[in-house]
Formats: sequence, structure tokens, C-alpha cells
Amino acid sequence: MAEEIQLVVFMLKQGDMVCEYGVPITQVQEIITMTRPTQLPQAPDFVEGIINLRGRIIPIIDLKKRFQMGNSDITSDTRSVVVEVEGQTMGIIVDEVSEVLRLANSDIEPPPAIIGGITAEYLTGVGKIEGRLLILLDMNKILTDKEKADLVGVANAEE
Repeated sequence: MAEEIQLVVFMLKQGDMVCEYGVPITQVQEIITMTRPTQLPQAPDFVEGIINLRGRIIPIIDLKKRFQMGNSDITSDTRSVVVEVEGQTMGIIVDEVSEVLRLANSDIEPPPAIIGGITAEYLTGVGKIEGRLLILLDMNKILTDKEKADLVGVANAEE
């Protein structure tokens, strides 16, 4: 039997274009309904603010802004995917979480140099499943080391 990974699949929409992304389920702590975060002064543009998640203060990042795809429109389908990135818990805003699925490693291709403004450094590959392409993200590389340090400071300052 082929080795496989289990992914949480979500969508980011830009106009009529819908891109599907996958992150390893091992990095996802939970998926929550989007609540309006408390904004912070002088935070990076893609940081929407912070929320209190059962007593823990976590930063919320707009993944569309991070990927320079515009702002997220908050709808009833919008979710915050709570992920752990190198020991730091954060929420990422996505337009819709569609499913959890298993993908055989043999169905994953190496990433091209660039996909829609997302550089290859963020990607682990492109998954092929039932005629669909899933952009597989490396959550540990979504933020630079400086941005990660800034987010730790944001979360700690508010506790």
C-alpha cells in the first residue's frame, strides 16, 4: 500500500478563481467559525488581529493578504484554521474548508517555481486527486523568521 498523507483542504477565492490548498492534518489543531479579531496597532498588514481562544491569545492571519490575493470577505463559510507553526499557535483565515482527505505520496508532484504569487518556498508540492489540483502548503514557511518572532511578541504582549 502506498504511503499517504492526510490533509485539511480549504479554498481561497479571488474573483471567479478558486484555488484549493492542503495542509497536513498534523499541523491543524481545530477549525473555528470566524470571529472578528481585535485589531492591533502597527501589526503587519496580513495580521488581522488577535482572538481569545479558550483563554489563549492567538494571532489571526489573513492568508489571502499574505499571498497578495486581496482581502478576505467574511461570509458564513469563512473559517479560521488554527494551526501550529514551530510551537506558535495562530489562526489563518480561509474562504471555506471543504474536506479532510487522504492523498497518496505518489500523487504529489514537486512544486513549480511560482504559483499565483506564492513562491515555491511555501509549497511542499502539488497534489493530484480526481482531476483536481491541491496546492500543498508548508505552514512552517508561510512566515519569515522575523514575522514569526513578531507574532510571538504580539501574543505574549496581550496575555
